[in-house]
Amino acid sequence: MENVSQDREDRIDASRDLIDGYLEEKKYLLARDELVQFKAPDIAEILEDVSDDKGLRMTVILFRLLPKDTAVDVFSYMSADDRVNIIKEITDKETDFIVGELDFDDKIDTLEELPANVVNRILERTPKNERKQINTFLNYPEDSAGSLMTPEFVSLKKHWTVPEAMEHIREVGTDAETVYTLYIRDDAWKLIGVVPLSALVTAPEGTRVGDLMRTEYVCEYVTADQETVSADFKKYDLLAMPVVDRERRLVGIITVDDIIDVIEDEATEDIERMNGVVDLDNSDRGYLDISVWQHAKNRLPWLLILMVAYIFTGMIVTGFENTLSKLPFLIAYIPMLMGTGGNTGSQAATLIIRGLATDEVELGDWFRVLWKEIRVGAVVGALLSVFNFARVLIIDGQSVMTAVTICCSIILIVIFAKVIGSMIPLIVKRAHLDPALIANPAISTVSDSVALSIYFFMAAIFLHL
Repeated sequence: MENVSQDREDRIDASRDLIDGYLEEKKYLLARDELVQFKAPDIAEILEDVSDDKGLRMTVILFRLLPKDTAVDVFSYMSADDRVNIIKEITDKETDFIVGELDFDDKIDTLEELPANVVNRILERTPKNERKQINTFLNYPEDSAGSLMTPEFVSLKKHWTVPEAMEHIREVGTDAETVYTLYIRDDAWKLIGVVPLSALVTAPEGTRVGDLMRTEYVCEYVTADQETVSADFKKYDLLAMPVVDRERRLVGIITVDDIIDVIEDEATEDIERMNGVVDLDNSDRGYLDISVWQHAKNRLPWLLILMVAYIFTGMIVTGFENTLSKLPFLIAYIPMLMGTGGNTGSQAATLIIRGLATDEVELGDWFRVLWKEIRVGAVVGALLSVFNFARVLIIDGQSVMTAVTICCSIILIVIFAKVIGSMIPLIVKRAHLDPALIANPAISTVSDSVALSIYFFMAAIFLHL
């Protein structure tokens, strides 16, 4: 599988070079012919590279030369910025065709990304019924189930027979997002059950849909948070999930391909937050698409907070200045002790934040987590101290009491860092905040201050300072 994937990437790279050459020579049709050999996601990727290397004008030229159906598929895989740029450059007629042919959920995603004046221009030329439906979807809260769903699904009535249901599926199924799961509703559009397509296909012709449907099913309200939706998809191994309003009327479905995008976005956001790089306004843009100034602005707040926090670390060192002047060799072990505390705390925090996100850890598990991390810290600290005891004695040539000081410090520092790293995310979660906001650098800063305090305290006890 790896070789097949690599072969495809090699072909794409070779085609990029050919396309660049054709564009330089203004042989646009040859560039188009080379481009259409690939699938829509690959074409979108190549066009993005063309935009970066040759400029937007060349991208628009190639995009316009694509067959209409291919252009629509490619457009759905483009980044938000590329979609907006394409819409701004093409004619209203071309825009109407592309937006009109997109799947409904892709259409909503595109309209959400476009400037308001462009959206209004598109909606003015949209049929009244569809315009009303689009406006309804655009008004759902961002990151909610309503903003993710599509109204393109197949619904059945429970009194229909299998042949009637199959005929209905053949009539409307081509426009549906999926037909693997079918939704049973009453005359008021209230969801009353689900039935898999496989059950219909294998059932005797005289069977009624109501006899096949399952009344135990998973659904979400339109206002449900997308993280809750993605957790339920994973928990119940779903390919699609119905979405209902407060009266339990069926208003749409969410498919697994949309959830994959949500999982990727949430993971990216958590990684950025955990490392102190928060960019909510540009979360859908790539690293290279964001300006130097914006990158600096995103990173500066955390760095300022941490810089202030390190002032307290400096105060601790200053407070033990006389001790260090008597035994200056103690300074050499400070970076190792501080780094060990920060790293072990970050390890614990990462595992707990992941456990909370995947529901492997609950708030009520705090004591079990605490007890486990104390034991893990004791084991890890003991093993690290054995290694360092030999190093301090043999390699550094220090006294036994110095080695004892270092080793006892390591054990206590690791235990404390594990406790801090595991408990802070749970405390923050209890306060109904995002645990990822407690960034690893912040935990490291707390661990550093405590590590120094423990180190100097151990030195006072064992070295009689």
